[in-house]
Amino acid sequence: MVVSLAMRIQLCFLVVWIHILAITAWTNPDDFAALQSLKDSWQNVPPNWAGADPCGSQWEGIGCRNSRVISITLSSMSLSGQLSGDIQGLSELQTLDLSYNKELTGSLPQSIGKLTKLSNLILVGCGFSGPIPDSIGSLTQLVFLSLNSNNFIGRIPATIGYLSKLYWLDLADNKLTGTLPVSSGSSPGLDMLLHTKHFHFGKNQLSGEIPARLFHSNLTLIHLLVENNQLTGNIPDTLGLVQTMEVLRLDRNSLSGSVPQNLNNLTHVNELHISNNNLDGLLPNLTGMNVLNYLDMSNNSFNASDFPSWIPDLQSLTTVAMENTGLQGLVPAKLFSLFQLQTVNMRKNRLNGTLEIDSAYSDQLQLIDMQSNLIDSFTQRPGYPFQILLAGNPVCNEGTTQTYCVQAQQADSYSTPPENCLPTECSSDQISSPTCKCAFPYTGNLVFRAPSFSNLGNKTTYETLQKSLMLTFQNRQLPVDSVSLSNPTKNLDDYLVIHLQVFPSSQDFFNRTGVSGIGFVLSNQTFKPPSTFGPFFFIGEGYKYFDGASSGSHKSSSTGIIIGAAVGGSVLVILALIVGIYAFRQKKRAEDADRRNDPFASWDSNKHSGAVPQLTGARFFSFEELKKMTNNFSETNDIGSGGYGKVSFH
Repeated sequence: MVVSLAMRIQLCFLVVWIHILAITAWTNPDDFAALQSLKDSWQNVPPNWAGADPCGSQWEGIGCRNSRVISITLSSMSLSGQLSGDIQGLSELQTLDLSYNKELTGSLPQSIGKLTKLSNLILVGCGFSGPIPDSIGSLTQLVFLSLNSNNFIGRIPATIGYLSKLYWLDLADNKLTGTLPVSSGSSPGLDMLLHTKHFHFGKNQLSGEIPARLFHSNLTLIHLLVENNQLTGNIPDTLGLVQTMEVLRLDRNSLSGSVPQNLNNLTHVNELHISNNNLDGLLPNLTGMNVLNYLDMSNNSFNASDFPSWIPDLQSLTTVAMENTGLQGLVPAKLFSLFQLQTVNMRKNRLNGTLEIDSAYSDQLQLIDMQSNLIDSFTQRPGYPFQILLAGNPVCNEGTTQTYCVQAQQADSYSTPPENCLPTECSSDQISSPTCKCAFPYTGNLVFRAPSFSNLGNKTTYETLQKSLMLTFQNRQLPVDSVSLSNPTKNLDDYLVIHLQVFPSSQDFFNRTGVSGIGFVLSNQTFKPPSTFGPFFFIGEGYKYFDGASSGSHKSSSTGIIIGAAVGGSVLVILALIVGIYAFRQKKRAEDADRRNDPFASWDSNKHSGAVPQLTGARFFSFEELKKMTNNFSETNDIGSGGYGKVSFH
């Protein structure tokens, strides 16, 4: 009986302990080993990266499913160090986002190709260098590959052509060299990526010709961005086969020859940049490109020609930039009547005669820049709401003081205004939000690579962007109170750069979960800006206010983590202790009961001391039991008499 009860108690204890372990140990051992290697390779890891159970302890930035690590999202965490090759141990990993950690350096390990379930690899704005490993072609589940704004060198791996599910490919703003790889025989190439919508290769050192085989009618590209490289040779006419194209940037290269006459087959293109090349021959005829918003053909060597008659027929134009393109003759007045027109830049040509602006000019018009031409006459009517620049024309040669002869261009500016409140005076490092609350915002720059507008002073444009950002953050249930946009400027690459501040809700600072959530929304293109802004990327700044302003807050936070861990551990110890005490007491009770039933329980038969066994308790019998055991008090059971009567046996 005692053995049986003890076994039941031990089994009960084991079941309870297994439940405790099931609750507290969720992480696959291989995954833990890989994460531990990453932790050892990095500095400034989140404070709660402690213990042996990343999934059960909910390590910051680690997502798990069924004890396996499936995501690492640690953008803007100020991590430093290198990416350990042991990351290959995370065999179920689907998302890796380490964006905006500028101190993450070194090369990508070849072993990254072992992460065969990876669908999102996002390393934007880090400090990685060295070549992009060929093993990246083994990531056949990859949908989103964004390695832009690092220091990668070498060629674009041809093995990327094996990534048949790829949607987004961004390798821009690195130091990549060599040619654009295309398939040949058994060798893969970019032309195999039939489902990829985005080729973003700008701001590298790519060279050679754009291969004609890169383009064919089965491609579904919408963005081809190869601006600011060292590409040479002709623009291949096969480009005209990719009729899904919407944004085309070939500018700032050394392309030569004539523009293919079939370029106007690309009737879905809304932004076309071929400026700052060595293109020659006739100006391309773009008749039929009726959704074209932004056209820039500046600074090429086209044949001298009259102003193209087809330009005023492109009713969607917001911007016409044809600086130094060999234009001559008169500018048609109806050009300025295009109802969406914002900017006309035709500097450094041989346009002449009288500049006439139709009375029905566009109400969005902001700038007409005709500097350094041969215009000899212009009558400025009062009330023009746009700027006209004619410096360097004969009309300005006679000492005129007309404002249109001044070279300075008005600077546009914008900053999100307060929302019906007075800005608050804030302490050091804190900033007053649009809702007039002092806080530590998460900051960075939104960079738009091909906006379809050029009027940088239109506040409505930025208001729509703000609303779009807030809607995205709210839909993702991120702790965002408000956003602020400021200082929109065009940089030397013709990108629109806007400073972004994101303010926290509920408290005056973000925790790590909030920052990594915001960073991920912006790095993986979950946020979709209004279409007029075009393709974009975000470069976040490191956030250093996770615990508020003071070191006291940091100490308090650290103390909280320690206390939390101590309390959690204490609960387990106490629970185990309670189970142990309960088991001991149950066993003790069972033994006591047995001793009461067995007067020799305390006698050790193995000891030969000759001592008389000591009774440990009395046993009480009922009259009926005595009657039965003595055979109704039969004299045959008598063994003697005493002071209290007869003594019988049974």
